[in-house]
Amino acid sequence: QVQLVESGGGLVQPGGSLRLSCAVSGFTFPYYVIGWFRQAPGKEREGVSCISSRDGYTYYQDSMMGRFTISRDNGENTVYLQMVSLKPEDTAIYYCAAQVGRRSCSINGLDYDSWGQGTQVTVAS
Repeated sequence: QVQLVESGGGLVQPGGSLRLSCAVSGFTFPYYVIGWFRQAPGKEREGVSCISSRDGYTYYQDSMMGRFTISRDNGENTVYLQMVSLKPEDTAIYYCAAQVGRRSCSINGLDYDSWGQGTQVTVAS
C-alpha cells in the first residue's frame, strides 16, 4: 500500500521560503511519478509540480515557475518542494500524490490515486 507523508509546512512571512517534504513508501515499482498539489480555502485543488522517477523530468505550473523547485532523494524515498519568494496567495494546504507505474509527469490530480494528508502553508505578515 502506497503511503505518503508530507511535512515542512508552517507560517512564513511574504518573501520567505519553506521546503516541503513528501516521504513515500509502500511500493517497489520502478516507475512512478510524484506530484505536488495545493488547495486554498474556497478554491479548487490545483497542480503545482511533478517529478518522474524514470528520468527526473520535472514540470511546473506556470505561476510557480522560478519560485518553486521539486527534487527527489531516491535513497531516502523523499520528494521535496522548495518554495521561495512566497506570496500570501500561496497560502493553502499542500498535498503530495503518487502514481506508481506511470512514466510521464502530470499535474492533473486525476492521474494520481495515492495521496498524503496534506501540510498547511500560511504566508502572512
